[in-house]
Amino acid sequence: MSPTVLALFGFGMVIAFMVLIMTKRMSALASLIVIPIVVAAIAGFGPDIGSMGIKGVVALAPTAAVLLFAVLYFGVMIDAGLFDPLVRRVLKAVGGDPRKVALGTAIVALIVSLDGDGATTAIVTITAFLPIYRRLNMNVLVLAVLLGSSNAMINIAPWGGPTARVASALHLDINDVFLPLIPAIAIGIVGVLALAWHLGGVERRRLGVTDVGPEASGFTSLRADAPDLARPRLLWVNLLLTLAVLAGAITRILSLPLIFMVGLAIAVTVNYPRLNDQRARIGAHAANAIGIVILVFAAGVFTGILDGTGMVAAMGGAFVHVIPPEMGPYMGFITALASGPLSFVMSNDAYYFGIVPVIAEAAGHYGVAPVEIARASLLGQTIHNLSPLVAGVYLVAGMLDVELGAMQRFGLKWAALMAALLVFGALITGAVPFVVG
Repeated sequence: MSPTVLALFGFGMVIAFMVLIMTKRMSALASLIVIPIVVAAIAGFGPDIGSMGIKGVVALAPTAAVLLFAVLYFGVMIDAGLFDPLVRRVLKAVGGDPRKVALGTAIVALIVSLDGDGATTAIVTITAFLPIYRRLNMNVLVLAVLLGSSNAMINIAPWGGPTARVASALHLDINDVFLPLIPAIAIGIVGVLALAWHLGGVERRRLGVTDVGPEASGFTSLRADAPDLARPRLLWVNLLLTLAVLAGAITRILSLPLIFMVGLAIAVTVNYPRLNDQRARIGAHAANAIGIVILVFAAGVFTGILDGTGMVAAMGGAFVHVIPPEMGPYMGFITALASGPLSFVMSNDAYYFGIVPVIAEAAGHYGVAPVEIARASLLGQTIHNLSPLVAGVYLVAGMLDVELGAMQRFGLKWAALMAALLVFGALITGAVPFVVG
């Protein structure tokens, strides 16, 4: 089959998937499984669909394990009351001012994102702020946007994932890729705080400022319906354990799944020594954890088939071939603009290992250095964070109890604005050239 036909099948698959989930005609779970199988079968890959799908599932197994045990770990920490003092302090600091709440959301998300794990950032930030949003009747989609934008900015750091991928794919020194981007990232962070100020202001005009504090709000704990679960005497033990888990995640002293496995084993044993209590705590959070893991594995089927059929490579090749030769010297700028849409329709692995090397090869003919293409390819992460192929997006949607389509409809315009700000920052600081020659 020709690359052109493969590319058409690939783009058709992605478009069909997006239309169906955003119009709520199919669930994300069903779409991720059914659509790639149907399209691959029509394209003539029937005998290989099984092996391709399983390969994709296996590739995402570590991510699923991290999400599973991270959700269970932080669920136990919530039960034990670890985050209750934080929520009380935040409520006291922000009061009933939606603008302060939005700014607090962005600041906490930026700080927590330093651990390099999006799932941890989502769990901690949502756990701390969701009760406040609900108390003030704020739009929880604001929380989702600020969380995703904050995480995307910090995730460009070498330990976040995308930078390590593209440096490996193009055989570059990771510092050569990352360090020149620091000024652009700083500009992006200022942009996130400005966005929080704006969205918080919109909510403040809609809701007003409420005179509310920890006592006035009626907040007692995140598990107010089961106060006997709290372990206030173990607060410092749980805090130190959590800091150790996060430090292990940052330093990669062990693999991420194993870090959270060990953390969960210690947490549930220390806080709930009785076996019946341990089973009850795991069971209480199992439904949320399993639901997320199921969606991750479904995404594995989608990406496995998209990659295994060669559609991803064909889509990337089609992108390169539609660029006129006179546009070649602008490949750095073009790659920066395209990084958001391209990383939205495919996984980071597919994009950085499959597409970016093709773009870098083509750009080299016009004098654009591979390291400049690498930097440009990282600038669309705010848009990528809303992709249905990102496992963490289901975690956020599940914890906020909102539809993925609603998150995308509300958040894509702001994600595109933040990506444009990153591109602007990279251009004016010289990290990515507008044109060479």
